[in-house]
Amino acid sequence: MERIFAALQQGLPVLVEQFAITLALLGVGIVCYMLLTPFDERRLIRQGNVAAGIVVAGTLVALAIPLAATLASSAVTLDILLWGIVALAIQLATFVAATMMIRDLRAMIEGGNVAAALVLIGIQVAVALLNAGAMAG
Repeated sequence: MERIFAALQQGLPVLVEQFAITLALLGVGIVCYMLLTPFDERRLIRQGNVAAGIVVAGTLVALAIPLAATLASSAVTLDILLWGIVALAIQLATFVAATMMIRDLRAMIEGGNVAAALVLIGIQVAVALLNAGAMAG
């Protein structure tokens, strides 16, 4: 039992630190995402726009997937931070590319077009899964 407590005492601070860094990266990622979007998600969500809610929720998942892979496959905190930044850059670039491919995305999301929101999130999650696979490598 003493070995278990010793391992917990040694490992728990590392777990908390790495988890906190990953959560911070997720927070930075969603803030950067909201700065990139051509629409005001918070306002749209407050107005009950389901499409905007889907986009934000899906984006959080799409950002978290490669961050989770980085967290799972890295032993060193700096590694998590550096690869986490790369993962976020790839996901944000995916959003920019998707918005260029989907004409009138802003108008569709602002108009509550759930189909457009699902296509956008589908693209983001698909790339997130590939991104996570590459990160876990």
